[in-house]
Amino acid sequence: MKKKLAVVVLAAGKGTRMEDPTKAKVMFPLAGRPLIDYVLDQSASLQPERVVVITGYLRDTVESHCAQHASKPLFAVQAEQLGTGHAVQQAEAVLTDFDGDVLILSGDVPMLTSATLSAFATSHADSGSALSVLSTSLDDATGYGRIVRDSSGAFACIVEHKDATEDQRAIREINSGIYLVDAKLLFQALQQTNNQNAQGEFYLTDIVSILADNGHTVSAWDIASPEEVQGINTKAQLQEAEQQVTELNND
Repeated sequence: MKKKLAVVVLAAGKGTRMEDPTKAKVMFPLAGRPLIDYVLDQSASLQPERVVVITGYLRDTVESHCAQHASKPLFAVQAEQLGTGHAVQQAEAVLTDFDGDVLILSGDVPMLTSATLSAFATSHADSGSALSVLSTSLDDATGYGRIVRDSSGAFACIVEHKDATEDQRAIREINSGIYLVDAKLLFQALQQTNNQNAQGEFYLTDIVSILADNGHTVSAWDIASPEEVQGINTKAQLQEAEQQVTELNND
């Protein structure tokens, strides 16, 4: 039987590098629509049972906009920006009775296609993994969490750039921040995370090694098109995405 699906969209960030404090990061327009609209459309393509948007900065604006989307999302609030692990943890109360898989998406990653998401979900189900992460390879992986594999090539953990050794920083395969993970195991693992790292945050990435250390299968699914998982963190990246959307619309 196919497992039920819930979606958690991370949308609490301020987006300081966007240089406009009057907008939450996910509300910056791309081709006339807020970034988060694209992400909600992506998630709707999988027909999830529940969608939860994690809000924080300018939450009223984000929630009032998202409430109009056809997916009719629920909301959870990250009042303090304490990291991605802490953000996802806020969804636990909304998903306390949910038994299935949770797809975790970032509200500032608008170019992911429905076809890739569908293939990712199929790969996750076929692998029998407790957790799967979408990865890709970059010529310059500076700033990204690295996908660390063992000597046999099996996925072992994710190491954030600031915490990585020189050898780990040479790895080109990076974490997209997009996960599929069993709901119960997700929140159990989040309870075991801590903020003893270079950024003093609760990393969502830590759940990979926590689950692996507890004997669960974890997988990393490498996609060939890194532009699909490019987050929008600056005005320059927003302009690049605008050009991509224009080219796609003209094809």
